Amino acid sequence: MEAEYDFSQGKRGVIESTPTGKTRITIRLDDQVLAWFRDQVHSTGGGNYQTLINDTLREYIQQIDKGYERNL
Repeated sequence: MEAEYDFSQGKRGVIESTPTGKTRITIRLDDQVLAWFRDQVHSTGGGNYQTLINDTLREYIQQIDKGYERNL
């Protein structure tokens, strides 16, 4: 390990920018709910549990509110 590191070109904050149409938020979910989504992703061979949560919410909204105006 080096005795001194140069952070003069370092950037603070998120390294990857958020894609257009997505918003970074903090959300609190029950441990059991999060575990279920992670298990679903794991049992299907991989993927992203956050995407699965988003897709599940999107599908739910489309089922219960056919007149929802925003582009889902």
